[in-house]
Amino acid sequence: MYEKRNEKKTGKLYDIHCPSCGAPAYYDIRKRMYKCSYCGNNVGIDAAKNQKKGFREISHKKIQKSLKDFELQKAVCTGCGAEIIFDKGDAVANCAFCGRSLVRKGFLNAENIPELIVPFSITDDEAKKILNDWCTENKHKKEAKAIRGKLSDIKGFYLPYELVKGPVKCSVFRIDGGSVYDCEGFIDEVFVNCSEQLDNQLLDAMEPYNLEALAEFDFSYVAGHQVKTGDIDGDELVRRIDIEVAEDYKPVIRRMLETKAAGVRAYADDVLRMPVLLPVYYISFDGYMAAVNGQTGKVSVRAYKESKYLILPWWLKAIFATIAGTAGVALGMFLFGAGRDLILGASGCLALVLVFVFFTAYSQQKEDTYGLEYYRKIFTSKGGAYIRKGDELVLTEEERIKPVTKPIFFMDINGRKEEVELRFTTVFRVIRALVITLGIVFLPVIIALFINGFNFTQLNPGGSAVWFCIVVPLAPVFLIKYGRMDIYDRPWIYIIGEEGKKKRYKPRKDSKEVRDTLEFLKEWLKPPLLWGTLIFIFLFCSMVYLTAFGWVE
Repeated sequence: MYEKRNEKKTGKLYDIHCPSCGAPAYYDIRKRMYKCSYCGNNVGIDAAKNQKKGFREISHKKIQKSLKDFELQKAVCTGCGAEIIFDKGDAVANCAFCGRSLVRKGFLNAENIPELIVPFSITDDEAKKILNDWCTENKHKKEAKAIRGKLSDIKGFYLPYELVKGPVKCSVFRIDGGSVYDCEGFIDEVFVNCSEQLDNQLLDAMEPYNLEALAEFDFSYVAGHQVKTGDIDGDELVRRIDIEVAEDYKPVIRRMLETKAAGVRAYADDVLRMPVLLPVYYISFDGYMAAVNGQTGKVSVRAYKESKYLILPWWLKAIFATIAGTAGVALGMFLFGAGRDLILGASGCLALVLVFVFFTAYSQQKEDTYGLEYYRKIFTSKGGAYIRKGDELVLTEEERIKPVTKPIFFMDINGRKEEVELRFTTVFRVIRALVITLGIVFLPVIIALFINGFNFTQLNPGGSAVWFCIVVPLAPVFLIKYGRMDIYDRPWIYIIGEEGKKKRYKPRKDSKEVRDTLEFLKEWLKPPLLWGTLIFIFLFCSMVYLTAFGWVE
C-alpha cells in the first residue's frame, strides 16, 4: 500500500486522479480501491478505468486533428508483416526486423497511433557508440564481433507497448509441494510489447524506462524516427500481460515462500492499459538481434545460438539421486580399503534406504513437466542509465530496478477474507521435526528408561535391535515426508489486524481427516488384523523390557 502524501500534487499522465480535488490517488491493496493522497477520497477500480477511458478519447481526437499537418506514410513488410510508419520523405527500403523488402502504402490514419510516448533521449550516433562500447567489453563473444560490423544498420524506432498499471491477483505455490495461496498486489511500471515479430526477452532486458519523461503523443516526436504499429490480438495481449506480471512478481514470491521453486499464475483483469510508444534502437540480421534503450542507453543482445537444458521427471531424478548417493558411499569405502563383500552389502542396504528417501522427497513436486527445453541467453550492459550533462552523455553507476509492490496474502477464515502472513521454516518447526523423528527412532529406549528409573548402567540398547533395523532406514522418510508436509502444507498463519497487529490463527483439523484416521485404526482392532496388532504390541513390550533390564539369567 502506498503511503499517504501530505502535499497536493498534479501527478503524472498515467496516474489516477481524485474526482473531488484532482490530486493523485494511490491504490490500497487491503481495501481494493484507490485512495486520494490529499483529501482521502476513495476511487473505485471501475471509476479509475472510466477515467482513463475518457482521457484516451480526448487524446485520440487530438491526434486525429493534428494528423492533417503531417505527411506520414506506412510500409508493410512482405516477409514478417511488420507495419512501419515514417515521414513521407524518408527512404524505407528493407524491414529492420527480418530484412525483407517493404511495400509502401498510402497515407496513415490515426487508428494505430498510441496516445502516450516516451521521447528519445539518445541520438543515433550515441546509440551506435554505446553498442560499440558493449562490443568492445564483450569482444570474446561471437555476437559482439558480428554486431560491430553492422553498427551502421541500427535504426531508431518507436515501438508499440501497453503501459499496464493497477491491481493484480496471483495464485502461488511451491513446485516442490504445498498448498496453493492467493495474494494480491499492484503493478505500476509494466510495459508489454505489442509486436508479434520482436523478441520479448530481448526487449524486457533493456527496461526499465523513466516515466518522468512520459508525454502525450504529438507527431513532432516522430520526425527522424520510424514507428512500428502493434499487431497482436487482444487475447495474446492479455496472455502477455499475465506472463509479464507473473515474471515481475516471481522474485518477491520466492522470498515470501522461502523457495526458488515457486509457481506464479497472475490475473491482471482489473489493470489500466494505456498504449504507449517507447524509444528503441534496434538491429536484426542473420539471426543476430540487439536493442538499445532510446532513453537510458541500456543494451540487450540476444545470443546467436540456442541453449538447452533437460528437465527430468521426478521419478527419474529420484533414481539418479539414489545411484549417485550409493556410488559416492561405495567409492569412499573403496578408497579406505574396504573389502568387496562389505562394499556390496553396505551399498545394497544404503540403496534400499535412499530409494525410499528420494522417491518420497521428489514425489512432492507439483508440476511433473519434463523434456528438452530451448531458450536464448540475453546479454545486457552493466551500470545505470545514461544522463546528459551539458553536451556530454554520462553513464551513472546505480542501476535502476523496476519497482514491484510487495503482494499481500489473503485467506478465507471463518467466512471472511482476511489479510495473513505465512511462515514456513521457523527454527522451532525444524527442531520439532528433528525431535519427533529422533523420538520415534529411540522410542523403546525412552520408555525403557522410564521403566528402570533412568538406570543407564542397566540399560541394554541391544534389546531394541529389531526396532532399530526397521525404523532407522525409515527415519529419513519420516523426516522428509512428514517434516516437509507439515512445514509446506501447514504454514503458520498470522492474521493481520487493522493496526498491523499479528495474531496466530490455528485452523481446526479437518473432521473428515480425523474420521478417516479413526476408521483406519479401528480396522487394526478387528480380526484378522487384530492378531497382527497383538503380536506387534507383544514384540514391542518385549523389546522395551529387554532394553530396560537386559536378558534375565
